[in-house]
Amino acid sequence: MFKVAVCALLVLASTAINVQSSIWTSKDQKAFAQIHQSGWGKFILNFAELHLTTGGILSELNSEIEKLIGELEEELAGVHHEFNRRTDVHNREVARLEQEIQDKERELFNAHDFFDNVLIPQGERFAAQLEQLQENIANNRRTLEQATVQRANDHETFEAQVAEHNDAISAIDECLQLLSTLEAPSLAQIKKVQKNLAKIQSSLKKHNQFQIFVKVLLEITVDSNFADQGALRDIVVAFNNLRVELVDSLNQITADEADQVAEFNAQVIQLNQEHAEFQRAVVVKNAEIEANTTKQEQTLELIDELDADLATLNGQLQAENDDYAFATDVYNATVAEYNKEINAANQALDLLNQPRFQDYVKSQLKGA
Repeated sequence: MFKVAVCALLVLASTAINVQSSIWTSKDQKAFAQIHQSGWGKFILNFAELHLTTGGILSELNSEIEKLIGELEEELAGVHHEFNRRTDVHNREVARLEQEIQDKERELFNAHDFFDNVLIPQGERFAAQLEQLQENIANNRRTLEQATVQRANDHETFEAQVAEHNDAISAIDECLQLLSTLEAPSLAQIKKVQKNLAKIQSSLKKHNQFQIFVKVLLEITVDSNFADQGALRDIVVAFNNLRVELVDSLNQITADEADQVAEFNAQVIQLNQEHAEFQRAVVVKNAEIEANTTKQEQTLELIDELDADLATLNGQLQAENDDYAFATDVYNATVAEYNKEINAANQALDLLNQPRFQDYVKSQLKGA
């Protein structure tokens, strides 16, 4: 092809067919115009004229031209082959990229779905549970504080009641001691008994169940004749009865205090156990929140990576499509050019084998 091209340049520079010659018909002139639009067609006509005017044989010329056309068609077949190969590569590449894009889009969707519908609700749920645990801890400590204050108040009340009972019992014992020595009591001794009764009444003023006993004793000591041994015995019996009631009452409040202490201690143990459980739950919940936060951060990083990967794949797909579109344009233009040259070469070959062309060559030789 290189030698043929060199010959073409030499011929085109040195000769040209006179298409205005009277030998050519209007149809021939139109064919010449079409052929001259093609470099190879123009070359063939000029080469044919040169070949024949220098004594060349037409059959040899036909053989060379057909060989030239065959080379053009072979080159065109090569163009088709290369483009088909490029198309196969393009289709495989597009299929690969589209599959990777589809996979990446699915990964991205799953990552968003996992973040929005799993991690976020989970984090909110963990936060609410932690807040509830902290509220439980506060309630637990508040309950313990209230129970401790109430226990202190109840114990203080208990101690006051014990003191009151002991004071009353001591006063009764003093009265009984005094009464046991009375035979003809003096006014001073009677006053002392009455004073002790007033002391008992003051000690037991908060205990309504004993007030009736104290009241009766006061009346008896005011109205009684302590010289009357029968009346004295009645008073001693009344004092003893009151003392028994006071001792029973003291024993009862002491037992009640013991029960309340045991109940309080059990409540303290329970509250402290609950507090320890809440504290352990807080540690676990904080670990869960930290893990959730870390997973959220990792998922957001994954989403960014997937977005970047997806953008890269879409860019590669666009670049491949653009490159293939450009290759297609080049292919179409090349095929069109080859078809134009081959068609022009065939037209030129057909024209030079017509008698009129040979007559034209002969007329040119005569003119020379």
